[in-house]
Amino acid sequence: MHTPGTATPERFPARDHFADGAQYIAGRLAHGTSGHAHTVVDPATGAEVLTYGLAGADDVDAAVAAARAAFPGWAGATPGERSDALHRFAGVLAERAEEFARAESLQCGKPLKLSREFDVPGTVDNTAFFAGAARHLQGQSAGEYTGDHTSYVRREPIGVVGSIAPWNYPLQMAAWKILPAIAAGNTIVLKPSELTPLTSLMFARAATDAGIPDGVVNIVTGTGREAGERLVGHPDVAMTSFTGSTAVGRRVAALATATVKRLHLELGGKAPFVVFDDADLDAAVQGAVAASLINTGQDCTAATRAYVQRPLYDAFVARTAALMETVRLGDPFAPGTDLGPLVSHAHRDRVAAFVDRARAHARVVTGGEAPGGELEDGAYYRPTLIVDAAQDSETVQTEIFGPVLVVLPFDGDDEGIALANDTPYGLAASAWTGGVYRANRATRELRAGCVWINDHIPILSEMPHGGHRNSGFGKDMSVYSFEEYTQVKHVMFDNTAVAAKDWHRTVFGDR
Repeated sequence: MHTPGTATPERFPARDHFADGAQYIAGRLAHGTSGHAHTVVDPATGAEVLTYGLAGADDVDAAVAAARAAFPGWAGATPGERSDALHRFAGVLAERAEEFARAESLQCGKPLKLSREFDVPGTVDNTAFFAGAARHLQGQSAGEYTGDHTSYVRREPIGVVGSIAPWNYPLQMAAWKILPAIAAGNTIVLKPSELTPLTSLMFARAATDAGIPDGVVNIVTGTGREAGERLVGHPDVAMTSFTGSTAVGRRVAALATATVKRLHLELGGKAPFVVFDDADLDAAVQGAVAASLINTGQDCTAATRAYVQRPLYDAFVARTAALMETVRLGDPFAPGTDLGPLVSHAHRDRVAAFVDRARAHARVVTGGEAPGGELEDGAYYRPTLIVDAAQDSETVQTEIFGPVLVVLPFDGDDEGIALANDTPYGLAASAWTGGVYRANRATRELRAGCVWINDHIPILSEMPHGGHRNSGFGKDMSVYSFEEYTQVKHVMFDNTAVAAKDWHRTVFGDR
């Protein structure tokens, strides 16, 4: 048990920012009306950050009503007007970068260098990208396909979007949901995780301060069972976008299908990291440690299963373990910290239970424990490397979502690719090789929405992100995301000015 203390004031003054509540509806903060409260906890210390009222069904209804009221005006704005507003939005975010970084590190336990160098600049860039993309929403060129008519395609917004985002990257996930939706002319109600609502609320407030009209961006902070299910099932919500676990994604899909909504799912992953025997071993070891430990391993695309061709296997294991042991755990706000805590003590215990169960059938080379001393009050867990696990074991097949990497050997190339694909997931993968033919084969045959060659993790605004199979469907980021947030309409004009059309004879008259 961890007794909440008081968050240190130099981290981020959450109580001052959210004194008026942790819901953002029609351009202003509000208190949740569910009758239940939730406490945001600093996972590095166990200290209380903010206690707020959770959203109930009435709050969701109010947010959807605000979004519905704002939709005609925002959808009717010109692409240039929406673009200008998003450019201003990017400017406001850039001005408040340090404030966002500190809030993100406080609620998530991320090292401040990760928030400053990855989460916040990535979000600013994503906003600037969609500011430009808003001016390029186009349908098919006009044409006379029948000879007697001119046809063209309009690309139009869908309406009110109801989105649900996870706790691992709350700021970036808010951006990934909100930006393509509003750039396309939709309005949105986003439900962030109740564990980490701070930066989603700040993101919505920054949108208002940038001049985006009230009601275009709304935030409801509540539980999945009460606020999330009400949002997904709401009759006035035209589309649902969800990022989270595959198990919850199935529930979201069932609710959305019942009301015939457009649906976008970005679900779990168990990304393979395939090292062929001609790979640069130094690069592969560096890449494996960085890609398995980023955000304390709480990343759907993180490297979780390293398959190493047998000539490099022993050296890879030894050097990866040694490098993991140099990673510095500590206070997220301390300049020397490489790895922060997991998001909560409950999640830390879940990760630890996976590792403890693995000891019955595999070997923990390094890590596999929570540190003591000055870190014992936080949700910390040491970087962990596991070997000798069976391919069909829980350790290899199930998403652990923590700083845990399992390494397995393979012999021939066919076996390496087959083992990498032997999972229900298909979000991300990487291959490490100096050979162009091996690299090209890997990009063709690894079944994942993103395949890196000689790197693992980098993403960028211009390229799509999304999975195959149990990792979901649809895309975040890039212009491909507009396919999720728009609908196409065929418009046809008669060019003949003739009252009696030739096809009318199929109903009455003769040729």
